[in-house]
Amino acid sequence: MKRLLFPLIIVSLFFSACNSEHKSELVQHLETIFYDASFAKIPEQEFNLADYGAVADGKTLTTEAIQKTIDAAAEAGGGKVIFPAGTYLSGALFVKSNVNLHIDEGVVIQAVQNNDYYPRLDTRIAGIEMKWPAALINVYDQKNVRITGKGVIDGNGKYWWDKFWGDPKYSGGMYGEYNEKGIRWAVDYDCERVRPVVVWESEDVLLKDFTVKRAGFWTVSLTYSTRVHVDGLVVRNNIGGHGPSSDGVDTDSSKDILVENCDIDCNDDNLCIKAGKDADGLRVNRPAENIVYRNCITRSGHGLITLGSETSGGMKNIEVYGLEAIGTSTGIRFKSAKVRGGLIENIWFHDIKMKDVANPFRFELNWYPEYSYCNIPESIPEEEIKDRWRLLSQRVVPEEKGIPEFRDIKISNITVEKAEQAFYANAYPEKHIHHISFENVTVEAKESGKLSYASDWTMTNVQLTSASGKAIELIECNNIQQPELITPAKIDVPEKKNRPSLEEQMKVLSENKALVIIPVNRTAQHAIVQGDTTLFSEEMEIQILQQKEAFLSYLEPMGDGGNYMPVEISFKPAEGILEVKAQRQHDFTFIVNSETQPESITGADKWQYDAENKQILIEKTGNSFTLLIN
Repeated sequence: MKRLLFPLIIVSLFFSACNSEHKSELVQHLETIFYDASFAKIPEQEFNLADYGAVADGKTLTTEAIQKTIDAAAEAGGGKVIFPAGTYLSGALFVKSNVNLHIDEGVVIQAVQNNDYYPRLDTRIAGIEMKWPAALINVYDQKNVRITGKGVIDGNGKYWWDKFWGDPKYSGGMYGEYNEKGIRWAVDYDCERVRPVVVWESEDVLLKDFTVKRAGFWTVSLTYSTRVHVDGLVVRNNIGGHGPSSDGVDTDSSKDILVENCDIDCNDDNLCIKAGKDADGLRVNRPAENIVYRNCITRSGHGLITLGSETSGGMKNIEVYGLEAIGTSTGIRFKSAKVRGGLIENIWFHDIKMKDVANPFRFELNWYPEYSYCNIPESIPEEEIKDRWRLLSQRVVPEEKGIPEFRDIKISNITVEKAEQAFYANAYPEKHIHHISFENVTVEAKESGKLSYASDWTMTNVQLTSASGKAIELIECNNIQQPELITPAKIDVPEKKNRPSLEEQMKVLSENKALVIIPVNRTAQHAIVQGDTTLFSEEMEIQILQQKEAFLSYLEPMGDGGNYMPVEISFKPAEGILEVKAQRQHDFTFIVNSETQPESITGADKWQYDAENKQILIEKTGNSFTLLIN
């Protein structure tokens, strides 16, 4: 108990400083910086792109003209760069100290879809220091910078989306290639996707009022920076498709950050805080601290506010409030892994509304194992292994250093309507997620949820209206207070019927002469048909009943289970092709009805022919692969 006394005193002072009438010391500190008229003040003189040869026709490459205008302003001691209305096609631009890049209404800066126009620079991508293409708009090692105006920064991202996972989605791309090689975790680092806006190793920066759309990767990245104010941005990334990892605003190992009044629609974490990954993040050991996210709206996306998954440098002194989630898949979300490390403490979430958010409180510290735990397969030749792969797969020593710790977190004044699962947490036997307090929280959900390896959770004035009528399931937990459980008088969700036994399911399906492929999840006792959703299981059985061409697709949870991705199985007996496409690795067993024994099966780990039952038995571990039955 003595060990916890000091941090708890700090947390108490931090939390008690803010209530409905008084702002916390952290908020006051940041407002003193960012609301001062002298913050990131720029000289009054203006520099017009028209004077430097820029053509706003959306076809002519204008990188050089825009950069000349920025450089002229910087060389003159600073000033505002202004754009006549129109669309400016551009590669990487670098905003200099004492310059305001003013993108007025009617102005669009659109990314040229060619990596040659984005020089590779030293940076950090998803928690690892490495070289990567510059962003469309860069603030790199600068001070006193503004990017303002109600214009548009268009990431023009579909080029990079298709490069990542093909068109249509999951049809190929580098994602498909890397899946087949068993290195799904590496594609994010090798598929060099251009970000719209990056602030790197900079100070005193204002990003205000503009719209960003169609990001090729993370939308706004703030890394290793101090005193950055993000105010009134609109993010619209789901235009013309859904790009991979199109986060909204990411703060990465930075200090004194205020993000407010933003409206974000994306295809990953809407608002996110990060601090480095695994051995490399522990080496850098730079925290994310003194951060406020407030008064924002999130729409499509995977996290109203996410801490992680990169947590190695630690996070502290963070306050998040005044947010509203509308249909975002997850609300307050923690992500980490057992190789990541980091101490996450002194965090306060309050005055937040969520509606149609499936998972309002989801804390998964063993997040997405296929992505988080990087191992280079022995099948990859030594000469093909990239240095960054070695860095990603470097082991943390001692192993205990890789276990992150989440503690001293307060969640108050939260309302949740129409959720699926109210509470979920999964930590470690060696290190629980502990000292979490909920106060003045109301949740309406179908299921109450489950906590694993949690300790010392308090719930004061917490009401859970659960259609299931069950308390939160506790697994290896200590000192957990349950919320006040309310069972609605009238349940507005269909009553669950007991699923027939697996034997009964198989009997019914096998009588359907049109069926060819039947996946079987024996862990969940679930025989799967086209379009089904099933729980994740490491072991999957695939039955091929007839020698007929067939295709089947079903959904399984990806990562921490908050989102679902397709598993596709196709069988072409005339060509001898049996193909699987999935995101997560499984131990597959295929049972193929066949009157004849094949000569060979290319791609199988093991196979044999059962002459008595006239079946080919095939074993294969992987996620995406092709088997050739000869």
